[in-house]
Parts: sequence; structure tokens; C-alpha cells
Amino acid sequence: MNATNDLESTSVFDSDKKLTFLVLCLISVLLLYLKKSFIEFETAAFEFLQDRPEGAILQLISALQFFSIPFIYAWKFTVIGFVLWMGCFMFGYRITFSQCWSVAMVAEFVFLLPELLKIGWFLFVKTDPTLPEIRAFYPLSLMNFFDHELVAKQFAYPLRAISVFEVLYVLVMVRGVNFFSFKTHKQNKATWWIVSTSYILVFVLWLIFYVIVYK
Repeated sequence: MNATNDLESTSVFDSDKKLTFLVLCLISVLLLYLKKSFIEFETAAFEFLQDRPEGAILQLISALQFFSIPFIYAWKFTVIGFVLWMGCFMFGYRITFSQCWSVAMVAEFVFLLPELLKIGWFLFVKTDPTLPEIRAFYPLSLMNFFDHELVAKQFAYPLRAISVFEVLYVLVMVRGVNFFSFKTHKQNKATWWIVSTSYILVFVLWLIFYVIVYK
């Protein structure tokens, strides 16, 4: 029993929040830099625009993307952490908002994998992509079963969002809730219901809302 408790206490979900957040931001900045520098900036469209006013605007937008990463992450983890915390509260699980925030943050590492695969794909497989192809491509998502040029714009984001990595993201969330619930409940039978009735439900409703209001 002591060995099990020691193993649980060293989980990544209980790691230093500031350090984990910093590592996540740094990796995200690095991947964004690689994607911008070696893929997007090398496309024919970007090369055509780089000496024009439109090119300067694109450069500015790209620069802002780097600085916005920590703010976007902080907002995303706050919203998802709150959704998870509400799910835990409804099922009577004494898991704090801070712990749910940590679960959302650790789960975000899953979404670094498709970015890494995307960079590898356009660097070594499809080496001369267009900007629309780069922006439409999302590894192991439903979008891969459709021609992105024929898909209605309101369905493009949902088709990219539903992917193998979204499933992995949910699995990590369940594992995180399991970790913190073990400390008080010693069982985890309800954690799937917690994640399903909180994050998954909100995620599905968000996709439906997006499709309805998109113009």
C-alpha cells in the first residue's frame, strides 16, 4: 500500500504548476517557430506577399501568436478546469479547482503531438504545401476523410477537432481525475461520468453551437 501511495504522490498531475506551465509554453513556442519558419514562411503565397503590405500584416499576426500563447493557455485551462470542477462537484468529489486546472494543463501536452506530426509531414512528406493545405491539415482527424476544399467552412473546425488526439486528451483527463479522487474516495468508478458530463458534453455543445452560428 505504501508503494502505491508513493507512486500516486509522484504523478505528473501533482508536479509544480509554474514549472509545468513554463515547459508547456516553451515547447509550444518552439513548435510554432518551426512551423512558421520552415513551412508557412516557405510557401509560395507567403513569399509573394512578403514584400507587400499584406506580408507585413501577416508577420505581425505571426509575432502576436507567439506572445499570446501563455494567455491563451491560462484562459483555456481556467475554463476547462472550471468545467471539470463543476463535474466533480455534481458527483460529490472533493477535488479542488486548482487540481482540475492542473489536469487540464497536463492534458494539453497531448495536443503537442499533432503539431509535431504536422511539422514532420510538411517537412519530409508533402514538401511544397499551400497555406490552405497547412491550415486544413490535422493528423488523425475526421478532416482526413474529406477534401478540405469541398468541405463547408462551418464544418472545417469540427472535423479537425474530432480526432484521435481528442480521445487521448479525454483519457488523460480521466487519469487526472482518478489521481486526485483516489486521495479522498479510494475509487474511480465515477470519473468517466464526471468527464463525460462535464468536458465531453461542453465540447460537443460547443461544436454544435459553432456550426449553427458560423457565417
